[in-house]
Amino acid sequence: MLLIRDARVEDAPRLLEIYAHYVRHTAITFEYAVPSLAEFEGRMRRTMERYPYLVVQQDETVQGYAYAGAFVGRSAYDWSCELSIYLSHSAVGQGMGKALYAALEAALKEMGILNLYACIALPEQEDEYLTCNSARFHGHLGFVTVGTFRNCGCKFGRWYHMIWMEKVIGTHGENQPPVTAYPLVRRGASKA
Repeated sequence: MLLIRDARVEDAPRLLEIYAHYVRHTAITFEYAVPSLAEFEGRMRRTMERYPYLVVQQDETVQGYAYAGAFVGRSAYDWSCELSIYLSHSAVGQGMGKALYAALEAALKEMGILNLYACIALPEQEDEYLTCNSARFHGHLGFVTVGTFRNCGCKFGRWYHMIWMEKVIGTHGENQPPVTAYPLVRRGASKA
């Protein structure tokens, strides 16, 4: 049975364990070194101040996480955000990623977010460190490629591309209402 819930800082050791696999064995993240637990907890706290950070559990074990973050970080971009998702490498292909993203998208829509972005590493040719699975996953969920940066990241002695994918989940209007921070949405606060 799957449970999707808000992450807690106490989840950090398990989430870091999941993330460490991607740092050490893949080019999915361009990070070279696994962050310390304290650094990872700090990242979680900063994200959770404004955006959803969700985990998926299967039989009491956290199998993955997804979160949103600022896109670029300037006020005019408030209605846009960047998404990230990491699943335990043994949990891939079981529908957990789709369920996590559906919950994340619903929370972001409730906040007033309109545009979702994903920054995805992409190989020229698939290899043992990177496949096109992330781009395919996002494509199945309605994301479209809006930009390509060629040979912009080097990991394991190989150059990889990076693409931006986008999904629009709301209507862009004049005098757009401000976005509500996620913790306020979760407490039932209305949008100002």
